[in-house]
Amino acid sequence: MSKLETLQAALESALGARLKKLVVDRGEITITVADTDYLAASLILRDHAELKFEQLIDLCGVDYSHYKDRPWEGLRYCVVSHLLSVEKNWRVRLKVFCPDDDVPVVASLMDVWSSCN
Repeated sequence: MSKLETLQAALESALGARLKKLVVDRGEITITVADTDYLAASLILRDHAELKFEQLIDLCGVDYSHYKDRPWEGLRYCVVSHLLSVEKNWRVRLKVFCPDDDVPVVASLMDVWSSCN
């Protein structure tokens, strides 16, 4: 089993029903969780023995309203975090969509990864 396949299996096992979507593209994994599972999923990603994502290395917001100059169906705003496990030497991209386009807010991860501050 490749390292990417091992990571995918570990993510699916650890996150279970919290995992809304998992995409493998260009040697990278992007996972999407619901806003209601964002904090719990982040704690699992950090603390689970098979994952150990101890570092948040990037966090940004994405407005999908004109993404790739194409019409977009679905929620407009997304928070994207890039996580690194130094111990396991792997990365994952975590996405969560804000549930309200008029007030785009999701939970803070400052208590999970202090680099969010």
